[in-house]
Amino acid sequence: MPRTALLSLLVFGALAFGWRSLVHYRRTGSTGFRGFTGRPGSAEWIGGALFAATCVLSLVAPVADLLGLVGRVEILDRPGVHVIGLVLFLLGLTGTLWAQLAMGDSWRVGVDTAERTALVRRGPFQLVRNPIFTAMLAGIGGVALMVPNAVALLSVVLLVIGLELHVRLVEEPYLLRTHGTAYRDYAAGTGRFVPGVGRLRVA
Repeated sequence: MPRTALLSLLVFGALAFGWRSLVHYRRTGSTGFRGFTGRPGSAEWIGGALFAATCVLSLVAPVADLLGLVGRVEILDRPGVHVIGLVLFLLGLTGTLWAQLAMGDSWRVGVDTAERTALVRRGPFQLVRNPIFTAMLAGIGGVALMVPNAVALLSVVLLVIGLELHVRLVEEPYLLRTHGTAYRDYAAGTGRFVPGVGRLRVA
């Protein structure tokens, strides 16, 4: 299923980044891309670098598979697992687009600490605080099940670490500074990536 995996990733990039950025630009005059913060070597910078590495490795995985450069993990290399991966990817793509739509003009890639955006709590944001990241993880995880090789599995691990660093060290401090009590109350009742898990403890 490497061709399907590669096509899936290209569709994801075209819709979740290309199309969404175009729509955002037409609405606001901005692409929504803010990049990643932190000095080189800092935890914030590492989080952004890991996210970028995930994007590259997830594309390398199916290409390497097609070229026979890397073997598959035997226990995962089964038709049923591949189908589960495709379904998981489709759920991830749908969830990403839904969450982006719910964000409206507040959608951003990265954080500009000098900018103030609205605190979004509608749609999937009622379930978790970071539904786009949850959905992206589902999508990349789905690709790893479609092409279960070491490169694809590594991309999932790097994405998890990168998202944890970015959310905990960049996004959450920014949202707390920007929205104060409103975000604190929201985070206290809503999970970080999974419903009910990672809620902010209020002293």
